[in-house]
Amino acid sequence: MSAAPIAVSSSDDGTVVTVTLDRPEKRNALALDVMVELTRVLDEVGRSDALGVVLAANGPVFSAGHNFGDMLGADLDDARHLFEVCTTMMDTVQSIPQPVIARVHALATAAGCQLVASCDLAVAADTAGFALPGGKGGLFCHTPVVAVARNVGRKRALEMALTGDPIDAATALEWGLVNRVVPADELDAAVDDLMARVIRGSAASKGLGKRAFYAQVGLDQPAAYALAMEVMARSAMLPDAQEGFAAFLEKRHPHFESAPGDADSIDVTRG
Repeated sequence: MSAAPIAVSSSDDGTVVTVTLDRPEKRNALALDVMVELTRVLDEVGRSDALGVVLAANGPVFSAGHNFGDMLGADLDDARHLFEVCTTMMDTVQSIPQPVIARVHALATAAGCQLVASCDLAVAADTAGFALPGGKGGLFCHTPVVAVARNVGRKRALEMALTGDPIDAATALEWGLVNRVVPADELDAAVDDLMARVIRGSAASKGLGKRAFYAQVGLDQPAAYALAMEVMARSAMLPDAQEGFAAFLEKRHPHFESAPGDADSIDVTRG
């Protein structure tokens, strides 16, 4: 039996959980069991009081994407199930209230690149690379390009998907696939710095803000504003918002006590 495909660790104070793809001998391929386990772990962390999540990987490759062994000889129902599980995993990254930062030290291809694109933020080492290699093979990267196009735009996403050629970390930064690129020996410090700044403030407000962002970002502007206005009005009623207003007016530091999911009852599906 293979070792557990996912390793989980927490910072000393429990505020940040690191979820690590841990099958380096398989190039951290997103086999069916890996995707099921990663979804389970993320869902569990999402219901915890942790404030942030780092998604990392062990070994020479961040993730090589789908395991072709899951698809060779599969019937249509099996193939549909595989991509439904994958989509659920990607959606879970974005639906949990905590910000998720991808820590990318090496090559991320196909669904591995999709996973990076699905994270809220990403920090890459200068040794990282990104590719949608289906354009060179027999199966176009249909689902990976959904996430990648929402990061880099149509022309660049299609260049990646049609050519299959990898881009380096500097190009990924220029195109908007990652937030920053640093020397490999500075990767952990850069991730820690970004996470520290991302998780300060109200956890409930950030959790709601993340959900509302993904709900509105694909809408046209009038619909996006209608949704955002309603969510912001309801957000202003939250205890942390009222504490923030009072602290500002009283010229003191605010004291927030919320957990990331404390605003889950606010509907972000309509304006």
